[in-house]
Amino acid sequence: MAQLADLYIKLDTLKVLVSTLEKKGEKGISLTIGINDEANNYGQNVSAAISQSKEEREAKKPKYYVGNGKTFWSNNDDFIPEKQERPLATGANQGDTDELPF
Repeated sequence: MAQLADLYIKLDTLKVLVSTLEKKGEKGISLTIGINDEANNYGQNVSAAISQSKEEREAKKPKYYVGNGKTFWSNNDDFIPEKQERPLATGANQGDTDELPF
């Protein structure tokens, strides 16, 4: 099955990764990308974490997640996560067209 996914990593997380790599003298980093069958509450089904060694996995060391995202194309149309509907804004300015919704 072919898929395309979008992954978002915050700038602060990137800074931590680069700083850690520089301190350890590493030239790069290995990431494990997970693609789930079902989306979370935000419509995301893709996650990325720092890859772990077999020993780290067996020791149940917690994963360090660096980003998340979602599948936006698949040759299996049933695999694309459902988009979450946002509730309409409520309040005094609901009908005011000059106000932005955020």
